Amino acid sequence: MKNAIIILNYNDWENTKLLVQDIKGYKTLNYIVIVDNKSTDDSLEKLKVLENDKIILLEAKENKGYAAGNNIGIQYAIEKLKVENIIISNPDIIVREKDLEVLLSDLEKENVSVIAPVVVEPMGISRGWHLPTFLSELFANIPFIKRFEFSILAYPKDNYKTDLTKVDVVKGCFFIIKKEALEAVGYFDEHTFLYYEEIILAKKLKDLGYTTYVDNRVSVKHALDQSISKSVRRIDKFKLLKESQLYYEKEIVKRNVFAILILRICAYFYLFGLQIENIFRKN
Repeated sequence: MKNAIIILNYNDWENTKLLVQDIKGYKTLNYIVIVDNKSTDDSLEKLKVLENDKIILLEAKENKGYAAGNNIGIQYAIEKLKVENIIISNPDIIVREKDLEVLLSDLEKENVSVIAPVVVEPMGISRGWHLPTFLSELFANIPFIKRFEFSILAYPKDNYKTDLTKVDVVKGCFFIIKKEALEAVGYFDEHTFLYYEEIILAKKLKDLGYTTYVDNRVSVKHALDQSISKSVRRIDKFKLLKESQLYYEKEIVKRNVFAILILRICAYFYLFGLQIENIFRKN
């Protein structure tokens, strides 16, 4: 089966180049597809030198966000390269070939539609989580209580004692998905610019009966949003996050008008607090 890894680059050619240099010799990868998401630096020129029969560089005509950028690569890989498995990866990822081999073998199981590793980040590890509840979404909009959001969504530690653990959502920074599952949901939902992409995808997959697993035997290292942190201010990131949250709750989950109003009000007060905090920091 043919496999392609999609790497979305935005003003982060250094990490993208390092990742490509690390994985270009992996026999498990038939193609490496880099999508430059209309970078404002010299990423495109820096990455063009990597191109060959295996490494393909695509350029987005405009930056329409994470989902749309990845979809450019996904569509090319499926329609032009005829691959069966799609690997989604951030540029700031370190993955060993032996771990990639294990994950791809997991995906050969009939009941596995999406497979992800344990993700090791500076602040801890991630093994997947439940789809958001209204309570967890509400907590995410309330300062000081926000820290309890993931305690609601986390699975018990005992769930991770087996080789594979079934979960609702996995980190969007690195996972592998079968072509048919992506096609069934119409690829990533392009109504968000940033954040909630993996949650929206997970909800759509689960509704159609597709399954997601984490392999507890393997891990990847993630430097955690380096390109985002360099390009987007904290307040702007919060606004994008809340726009994506409201889209998910309103259009995907179909919450009622009253629930959406509560989320909007809480998000507004949280944003107001961030703006006040920002003023004091400048002073």
